[in-house]
Amino acid sequence: MWSALSTEGFLKEALFFFEAGGYVMPPLVVATILLWFGIGYRASALRRGRGRSVREMIETFDKGERHRARGIVEEAAMRGVALWRRGLPHLRRHLDDAFSPYYSELKRYTVLIKTIVAVAPLLGLLGTVVGMIETFNSLGDMSLFAQSGGIAGGISQALFTTQLGLAVAIPGMVVKGFMDRKQQSIEMELDQLKDALCSRAPAPRAQGEV
Repeated sequence: MWSALSTEGFLKEALFFFEAGGYVMPPLVVATILLWFGIGYRASALRRGRGRSVREMIETFDKGERHRARGIVEEAAMRGVALWRRGLPHLRRHLDDAFSPYYSELKRYTVLIKTIVAVAPLLGLLGTVVGMIETFNSLGDMSLFAQSGGIAGGISQALFTTQLGLAVAIPGMVVKGFMDRKQQSIEMELDQLKDALCSRAPAPRAQGEV
């Protein structure tokens, strides 16, 4: 019973908040959904794998151990060792081609997140301007206590849209910075993985293979 009442109260508050913000609120809500979708996807894609160094991963997979990769670096190490064991000429070229999808995956939705983080405060500012215009129009019409709109409605719109714009942008900016640093770290490990594989002696079992 209490849960149903609290849910109903929350929905009423959310509806009031949505209506008070005016026409700027729907784009802000959509931007919020898209932002956290992109962040969730990147959080899943930026998993590194087990807490081992690149060289330890190479040694593990070179010994023939097989298990499901738990992250992008671990999967790249498994694939890179498989290419190294084939004794391919110009190994780095093959590794560049094989690792290219991983670099693309790491960058997916970065532009979307960056755009929303930049645009959300501007949408909030737009709502603020629209709300202040409505407020001054109400002062001019002397509609101080209008049933809908008026000074109270204009001020509400100005404050709600600014609040939501900042509430979208600030957490998004913080999480984006953390994920960008993690992306750079994984990209460095992928480069180290290619260097380590190219510097290894050819696999004995690959000698003489075509």
